[in-house]
Amino acid sequence: MLRFRTLLAGPSRKRKKNPKTRRRTRAARSDAVPGKQCDDADVLRQPHQLETFPPEEEEEEDGELGFRLKRSARSAHGVQPLGNLFLSPNAANSRNAGLGTLQSLTDELVLEILGLLSGTHLGILATVSKSFYVFCNHEPLWRNLVLEALGGDFLFNGSWKSTYVAGCHPSFDVGSVGESGLAVRDFYSDYVFQSWLCANLEMKPEWLERDNIVRKRGISVEEFVRSFEEPNKPVLLEGCMDGWSALEKWNREYLVKTCTGVRFSVGPVEMRLEDYLRYSDQTREERPLYLFDPKFGEKVPVLGSDYEVPIYFREDLFSVLGNERPDYRWIIIGPSGSGSSFHIDPNSTSAWNAVITGSKKWVLFPPDVVPPGVHPSPDGAEVACPVSIIEWFMNFYGATKSWEKKPVECICKAGEVIFVPSGWWHMVINLEESIAITQNYVSSRNLLSVLDFLKKPNASTLVSGTRDRVNLHNKFKNAIEAKFPGKIDQLMLEAEEKAALQKKPSFWDSVTDSKAGAFKFSF
Repeated sequence: MLRFRTLLAGPSRKRKKNPKTRRRTRAARSDAVPGKQCDDADVLRQPHQLETFPPEEEEEEDGELGFRLKRSARSAHGVQPLGNLFLSPNAANSRNAGLGTLQSLTDELVLEILGLLSGTHLGILATVSKSFYVFCNHEPLWRNLVLEALGGDFLFNGSWKSTYVAGCHPSFDVGSVGESGLAVRDFYSDYVFQSWLCANLEMKPEWLERDNIVRKRGISVEEFVRSFEEPNKPVLLEGCMDGWSALEKWNREYLVKTCTGVRFSVGPVEMRLEDYLRYSDQTREERPLYLFDPKFGEKVPVLGSDYEVPIYFREDLFSVLGNERPDYRWIIIGPSGSGSSFHIDPNSTSAWNAVITGSKKWVLFPPDVVPPGVHPSPDGAEVACPVSIIEWFMNFYGATKSWEKKPVECICKAGEVIFVPSGWWHMVINLEESIAITQNYVSSRNLLSVLDFLKKPNASTLVSGTRDRVNLHNKFKNAIEAKFPGKIDQLMLEAEEKAALQKKPSFWDSVTDSKAGAFKFSF
């Protein structure tokens, strides 16, 4: 359990999910489906009967472990980690008294149930008890209501609850919905506290120290292929974005002006860029919404002309499919703390990621090493993992220090490109507001593995980025054979020769007794 003074790592909250979709549970998920209408109530009451008092002062930094809260950290409604209960003179948890017969349910299940309610019912239930006040003001509940009721047509108003009221009940005084200063005494919950903590915690310096990736500048394509692409190893490339006009032009003002009125994919909804930037300026949540759009080049063609594919990645065999190719390039924009939790890139492709503004922390594990706290299903269709990136750092990052196979880590800054090989687990978190371009591609080095992936029996659940998942293998293989006759056969022959060479014993192996470890002689 957690204790605020020492912030001991509590049990990880995990979700089972498809790597190509987000979590489905409404109380904590970020993919609420747009279309649910605002409820009909004209008021959302605040619990005026609750005791109001200034929140207890909390140290900004824990000297022992070095945790630091963001300066803009918002109220936790007095919620404390469960470990503090044992230090309380009252030795009673107001969470239980306020829930009544529901106290036997876990906090996570309580929030799942509350996620079935409308905004009006949440507002009314918040007046019932101190405990329900805390649970009903849990921000992810209101985030899901906003996304379901308003889609991407919302103006963020400091909190998701205020945003919901302003969007669905414009006649209501939104000022009375904001941070009211209400706090609840003796409420202890690891689940609720950790959600708040992960939303307001700065990255610890020790999480940023390790930088063990290979860095290269000005290498030839042949050296890149020989040293990194063929052995399937990541590398950070410097200088290969030189000459990109995006490096000079892509700031907020330029993008907003260039993309006026255009909607981009943001989680489960589409938003105008100016509206998303308003949200990203104000948000402080565990999993911020991330602008991640695969059609930006079609929506705003000039953006596609502001950069060019680095010379190392120009063999892009999926291009033989033309408009039928799976999604392969994305513009990525997000605030500090946003990012992608552990995943493997789709369809067994390799990828490159170029940072245009800002900086990103990368953690990568090779295909044969599953990151701690991550539990993929045997077929790879589902992954159970921590709810947020910060939670993974808090609870699992330290374990990797003693691993023989340590993760590859780096901070990728503006003007730098990282190569992510096929099959590598990776996680990314923005250390500041960042803009990046990423592309997935297939080259001769991973063509066979991509074809094998596309013809798996469960391809309909594994393949992503295309509507025709089942037939993609045959379409791609036929297009390659038509465009490059004999290429697949040649690659298969080379792969067989390489495998045979690896199995062939060396001279010293042939003259060594494998059982005794001594030389053997024949006369």
